[in-house]
Amino acid sequence: MKQEIGIYVHIPFCKQKCLYCDFISFEGIIEKQEEYISTLKTEILENSKNIENNIVTTIYIGGGTPSYIESKHIVNILETIKKNYNIKKDAEITIEVNPGTITKEKLEDYKNAGINRLSIGLQSTNNEILKGIGRIHTYEDFLETYNLARKVGFKNINVDLMLALPKQSLEILQESLQEVIKLSPEHISLYSLILEEGTKLKKLVEQGSITLPKEEIERGMYWDTKKILEENGYIHYEISNFAKKGYESKHNLNCWNQKPYLGFGLAAHSYYNKTRYSNVSNLDKYGVEPKIIHEIQTKQDEQKEYMMLGLRKIDGVSIADFKNKFVR
Repeated sequence: MKQEIGIYVHIPFCKQKCLYCDFISFEGIIEKQEEYISTLKTEILENSKNIENNIVTTIYIGGGTPSYIESKHIVNILETIKKNYNIKKDAEITIEVNPGTITKEKLEDYKNAGINRLSIGLQSTNNEILKGIGRIHTYEDFLETYNLARKVGFKNINVDLMLALPKQSLEILQESLQEVIKLSPEHISLYSLILEEGTKLKKLVEQGSITLPKEEIERGMYWDTKKILEENGYIHYEISNFAKKGYESKHNLNCWNQKPYLGFGLAAHSYYNKTRYSNVSNLDKYGVEPKIIHEIQTKQDEQKEYMMLGLRKIDGVSIADFKNKFVR
């Protein structure tokens, strides 16, 4: 029996790093991109030799900003995966894109390469807020990207929004929600801002240059968001994710259901054969140093994690599914 797995590909390049971002990503450094893509494709090829009796049901290309690099690289990456792995005919293939880095030609290349789902990073429809968190685009840039994607033929689009941003009131958040709902994307992700160590935003908050909404306001934003989206036909299926029926993110659901996945690229994490491991996060050492083993799970570890991940879903954990997976 074939085992279903997912694939994650990390593209660590951005045009500009957002003030709140702590992901492994780098501004510019165009001169490093060709070498990185070559090393990435080698990793994808070499790992295929050790993966037998699997079928890939989801591919997710994230970052960084995957749409920042030339689309030919994305096409080549997908060609390498398709040549060396067993890809399910109706596999969900997602790429993250940011307004300000996208063109019609890139979108056409993505679609022709088999990508069938876009995740567009908007965060807010308020241009002052976007500028304040270091985004490179305006709401108008987002609208251009969204409309281009529809024109090219993408029928499964996620829009990322954030709450509890600097200068963001409940009214401004509601306005953003209503504007996005008018566009009728299939999926909406809405994340609370988290101040991560080492980010520019955390330093500015600590210095008193920027203030954030108080915790009670943030919680009010969350529950108000849930109400608005559900009233407009979006199913709240996971803590931060809402979707029209049938458009839940398969890739993320598989992770929360503890299905195995392979991560390729700088700092990418994998979960395979009850083992969690990752690549190094130093760009100069990627492809040279071995993968880092973080955990080899016992059955008890696996069960605990299954419960923890399952509680991210609004439906929770099915007792029947738990028994089917662990009781032999």
